[in-house]
Amino acid sequence: MIIGVPAEVKNNEFRVALTPAGAVDLTGRDHTVLIEAGAGLASGFPDDAYASAGAQIVAGPDEVWERAEMILKVKEPQAEEFPRMRQCQILFTYLHLAAEPECAAALQERGVTAIAYETVTGPMGLPLLAPMSEVAGRLAPQVGAYHLMHSQGGSGLLIGGVPGARAAKVVVIGGGKAGEQSAVTALGMGADVTVLDLNIDRLRELSAMSGRGLTTLASNTLTIAEEVAAADIVIGSVLVPGATAPKLVTSEMVSRMRPGSVLVDIAIDQGGCFEGSRPTTHADPTFTVGEQIYYCVANMPGAVPHTSTAALTNATLRFIFALADRGWKDALRADKHLANGLNTHGGAITYEPVARALGSQYRSVEDVLA
Repeated sequence: MIIGVPAEVKNNEFRVALTPAGAVDLTGRDHTVLIEAGAGLASGFPDDAYASAGAQIVAGPDEVWERAEMILKVKEPQAEEFPRMRQCQILFTYLHLAAEPECAAALQERGVTAIAYETVTGPMGLPLLAPMSEVAGRLAPQVGAYHLMHSQGGSGLLIGGVPGARAAKVVVIGGGKAGEQSAVTALGMGADVTVLDLNIDRLRELSAMSGRGLTTLASNTLTIAEEVAAADIVIGSVLVPGATAPKLVTSEMVSRMRPGSVLVDIAIDQGGCFEGSRPTTHADPTFTVGEQIYYCVANMPGAVPHTSTAALTNATLRFIFALADRGWKDALRADKHLANGLNTHGGAITYEPVARALGSQYRSVEDVLA
């Protein structure tokens, strides 16, 4: 199979979908790998590293998209990439289509077979979302702490405090992988950390994991309101796989926070879990509503591309092997978890939560593979 890796074009997206080590394994299985020149530079992988791995370096994106049977990306296609997509081409990337109706429409119009990293399942959850959730989760307290500084418009509070002066109160809403990493990282920075989740068993796990250093609370509207009002940093990490994130924190709740408090919305690529959230970029990451600061960067792991690219390839490579070695239909028939990743094919939406969120007609994966 001819596999193409274009450079990412989303604002300040520095990751690349394949490492040179991944290219070695793919070319070793007799696949052709096309890398757009410069695609890996920001992640610390120069063109000669890919060339040494057996990949072909091509001058621009047009050739990559034109020649490749399967395109590997990190983020959803951008408007400038829509005309390059073609019918029956396989696209394997993060899509988050519930929050990207224009991209969904373009994939349908172009007849692309699009498989979303974030809806591929596994015995232990979402294996292709997990590494980026870990990265975003660990970043969230860092960016929250940075924007708490007075020079950034924050309240001037040091996240870990000092003897005789209180630490920041960090509230994490959602105890999944990103929430877990946010809570543990914030705790390690010396913050006073509370995690809210609906799943009591998950809260027990987090409490045990932290040596009972975390405060854990059952999530409900009243508790969320009380905890948000008392927080210096709120981290939203609520996930409904493939669907739009629920708006659990209202603007009225936020208005009761102290001036200069910070909200970090990790769920923004799924529409965000704060009512006041809107997507931002690494170039302009924050905005204020009233006296509170929102950080809503939709590709947070792009800030640490070397780490993120390595973690992503480690997770995706076995699925890439299956798709390339067997063809997408046989690969999906053989692996129900990979089949859950199919989001569009032949002009149809094939992932029900996305179809529901977009008000589109749904075609089941079973029907596609029949």
